[in-house]
Amino acid sequence: MTENLQLGALLAACHWIGQKGWSPATGGNMSVREGEAHCLITESGKDKGSLTADDFLLVELESGLAPSGRRPSAETGLHTMLYSRYPETGAVLHTHSVNSTVLSRVERSGALVLEGYEMQKSLSGQTSHLDQVVIPIFDNSQDIPALAQKIIASAEHTPLQYGFLLRGHGLTCWGRDVAEARRHLEGLEFLFQCELQRRLLEAK
Repeated sequence: MTENLQLGALLAACHWIGQKGWSPATGGNMSVREGEAHCLITESGKDKGSLTADDFLLVELESGLAPSGRRPSAETGLHTMLYSRYPETGAVLHTHSVNSTVLSRVERSGALVLEGYEMQKSLSGQTSHLDQVVIPIFDNSQDIPALAQKIIASAEHTPLQYGFLLRGHGLTCWGRDVAEARRHLEGLEFLFQCELQRRLLEAK
């Protein structure tokens, strides 16, 4: 295993995510950048609440393959896309919480717009509850390379910040390091829960 100073923080984040119930039944995948050409990402089929350092695989950003021959997570191509396109990205977290999954289906448009919540300031660069936070939503697909290209194309019109949702699937978010990615995840999950509750109450 390549030594990475962020790996310990990522392991702690994964165990915390598992305790939150945000990646049930081995779902989700998490990664950290490893230099300019690689990342360390969770191996497929592992319970995120009980990961060890040996459950992270070194993956080439260009090919998405693990030199070890072991199988990385199914959405590896989305992680490598983010690291390659946004060099400042240091960690990526993909979760399957109930709130993000349901809200991604309730919202029929191509983006979830959050506005008026003080907790928006948990996201880097956000200074006011009056600003809008736009989280793009993409239709889920098992064709990860095609999905990655669709996300890249969409980013030309709606820049990616903080995260995006896959419809009926969950949230992918990121940050400059594990701490920022974890803060973005917790902030977004809080905002998703608030937004879902608001819509439920207004529908009554």
